[in-house]
Amino acid sequence: MWDGWLYSASVDVRGLDDAELAGLITAAGPGGARDAEAELYARLAPRVRLYGLRHLRNPQAAADLTQQVLLMTIERLRGGKVREPQRLASYVLGTCRMVVREFRRGRRRRERLLERFAGDLSGADAAETPCLDTGRLAACLERLNERERSVLVLTFWADRRSTEVARDLGLTAANVRVIRHRALARLRLCLNGGEAGT
Repeated sequence: MWDGWLYSASVDVRGLDDAELAGLITAAGPGGARDAEAELYARLAPRVRLYGLRHLRNPQAAADLTQQVLLMTIERLRGGKVREPQRLASYVLGTCRMVVREFRRGRRRRERLLERFAGDLSGADAAETPCLDTGRLAACLERLNERERSVLVLTFWADRRSTEVARDLGLTAANVRVIRHRALARLRLCLNGGEAGT
């Protein structure tokens, strides 16, 4: 196992296998092994994207899957929550399956709601729909810290319950609700022209 003091900029992470990279990330803690994290991301991203293309059949959904799965994996490694780093590829595959299942469940839920309430929506005036500045939203999301961003993505994009988000991030459901509440307040402030500093 790697000790935190062994990691330095002089380590050539390209020569390490996946398990060694995972060990470096775990030993260094949050943000302490950026080179190892970047190398692991670069190695695993094409595999996760391919899985996403095969199972979601949509390039944008596959890109979103890649980002979410690898974010979750790196966060779990940072927290020392991956029990068998030597089987990291299997862990990532299992995470892919879980996230795809949640995507599909959320999509089916949205489709059922749309079918049920479609008649009520037909009279809505499209002109009243506010215009969303996606560039500004992305910039404001970037200003949030990683944990806040993860909670919002898992809640609103993956359509997960607080208990599921808590399990994935190693938090309590109550903690997830507090983080989400604060993150939404900071996001709202940023979108309204204030700052959402970390």
